Amino acid sequence: MRVLAQQWISADGFAAGPGGEGDIFAAVTDAAATEAHNRAMLPGFGEVLLGRATYELFAAFWPYADDQPMAATVNAMRRTVASRTLGSAPWGSHAPAKVVPDAAAHVRAATADVIVWGSLTLMRSLLRDGLLTEVELFVAPVFLGAGRPLLGSGDTSADVRLDLVGSEQFPASVQRLRYAVRP
Repeated sequence: MRVLAQQWISADGFAAGPGGEGDIFAAVTDAAATEAHNRAMLPGFGEVLLGRATYELFAAFWPYADDQPMAATVNAMRRTVASRTLGSAPWGSHAPAKVVPDAAAHVRAATADVIVWGSLTLMRSLLRDGLLTEVELFVAPVFLGAGRPLLGSGDTSADVRLDLVGSEQFPASVQRLRYAVRP
């Protein structure tokens, strides 16, 4: 089973800038190729796993984004939210997301491939617990200089070694890098 964490980062390693994640996306003038990549890849995953904060951002956007090419794919996927505070996770008029209090236990029990979108705290905890098998980074063409780094001090229990298993240059100077996490 695969557990893939997909993250957008700046060229200097920040997953969000001082003004939030929009700082990265403001530098991407054309996301059509990255969205096409995801639409082709997502049917291979049994669910998308989100942290609470990312769920709240996504639930406020995707169920109502009928004009976006990714909306139908995202809204049709099985969604799970890792949260100890949410009692439910509605998704507009679509099926709600499942809420689980223990992401690691949920991933260990999963029977299908899982993709983690955004959700830095969740991604970091799964990496620390040795549960991520792959990391896919979309590198945006911008240096932010400050913000929320992909990883911070103490985010892993040891050095994490990666093997590059795929890369691609997308329009708008976006680079896709996919790594296998060494066991």
